[in-house]
Amino acid sequence: MSKVRVGFIGTGGISQWHARQLLELEEAEIVSISDTSPVSREKFVTKFELNDVAQFDDYKEMLAAGGLDAVVICSPHTLHFAQAMDVLESGCHVLIEKPMTCSSEEADLLIAAAEKAGKLLQVSYQRHFQPEFLYIRQAIADGVIGKLTSITATLYQEWGQGTVGSWRQDPSLSGGGMLMDSGSHIVDVLLWTTGLTPVEVKPQLHMQGMPVEIDSFTSIRFAEGPVAGLNVIGYAPCWHETFVFCGEDGGIFYDNGKIALRRLRQEPIVPELPKQTTNQDKSFIDAILGRHEVLVPGIFAKKVVGLTEMIYQAADYKPF
Repeated sequence: MSKVRVGFIGTGGISQWHARQLLELEEAEIVSISDTSPVSREKFVTKFELNDVAQFDDYKEMLAAGGLDAVVICSPHTLHFAQAMDVLESGCHVLIEKPMTCSSEEADLLIAAAEKAGKLLQVSYQRHFQPEFLYIRQAIADGVIGKLTSITATLYQEWGQGTVGSWRQDPSLSGGGMLMDSGSHIVDVLLWTTGLTPVEVKPQLHMQGMPVEIDSFTSIRFAEGPVAGLNVIGYAPCWHETFVFCGEDGGIFYDNGKIALRRLRQEPIVPELPKQTTNQDKSFIDAILGRHEVLVPGIFAKKVVGLTEMIYQAADYKPF
């Protein structure tokens, strides 16, 4: 395979991030796109000067046309499962935007379908490739702060105000609100960096007068002993993201990209981090080419789906 031929399902906002990263790679080529909006397709084609790319209204027609090795799915959340199943059935690898699915049942079926098809299934959690979070994960694994005792994970975003009238506030397409959407990245970091297993959640959800939940505050108890506070606030004036990992011998504090290692009564240590060397798209192409395994596999992404599902169920919240 000289080049991995890639198609897109959905050409909205997040697809442009994927397109930019794929176009930086000599081993990848965008050959077809599908979106129900011709305006969205034309913006995509114009921005990236992809005048020769094949365009389709219906992604099924794109798959039937063939000529693809992989597909990037950038559609509304509740469509992910059926679209990914169709992609796998067509014989293509799939890179799917978060969340992978909107239920654990769908996640299990999708993982099984990928295994049966012998195709790669990767989920687009970009923090797995960012040096800050790689440092946090490795430091926890190495016992730098001792045994974990608690974690606080918080995201503030003007999500509620910025998504009015969009599919993100249509439960039939979004599958939930801020927690299911931007909050999925925070749940990802919480579970991936720590490797912990949630066993009990106590949530408070606030709709803020909108069709989906906007703010959620959840206390979590893990099987391994630590507790956590997961706070996903969609009615805020700006983006602000913080994590605090406390252990028996210290803590790691993350604040909007800045990290400090703290120990009792000592000055903070700011670790030197390497430059980022890959991303979700490059790693996907490299995995297809056999250079390494899938770095964000479906079996992990299912854990994110599972915790989100636990929180909604505990709150007796059924968004769709």
